Amino acid sequence: MATVAAPSVSQQQSSSGKPKDKKTQEEIYAEFQQLRNQQRNLINNLNTLEMDLKEHKTVIDTLKTVESGRKCFRLIGGVLCEQTVEVVLPQLVTNKDQLEKLIENGKEQITKKGIEINQFKDEYNIKIRGQEATPAAASEKDTSDDKSAASGNRNVLVGNL
Repeated sequence: MATVAAPSVSQQQSSSGKPKDKKTQEEIYAEFQQLRNQQRNLINNLNTLEMDLKEHKTVIDTLKTVESGRKCFRLIGGVLCEQTVEVVLPQLVTNKDQLEKLIENGKEQITKKGIEINQFKDEYNIKIRGQEATPAAASEKDTSDDKSAASGNRNVLVGNL
């Protein structure tokens, strides 16, 4: 079971100096898990956008090699539409450009969410078992590798009580 340390008095104040409401360990854990889930969702959405971008690039490259008057079909909102290459190609290029912008936005959001998670971890002194916090922890890990491998407790949220 994961445990999280209760924040000390110095940790209860935000950067503006106002005291925060005291949170229970369960609330802190739930909020941390929510932040991690949000980050996972952002990553999943980014992966979907990157796959769509790859498909758009493949189709654009293919359509560039055929004559512009040739008939082609495009799926729009679940409806298959018959159009010509000269009509579809500019639309695909526009969509590809928009996907690239969305991907850049998504990467920025993931970075911001990672910073937010790290600040939350620092604020509430959260440590995740299996992750090294400092170089000193790395030398301690060498001596405890046998124990951690046998216990199987990896990526467990713990806090100092």
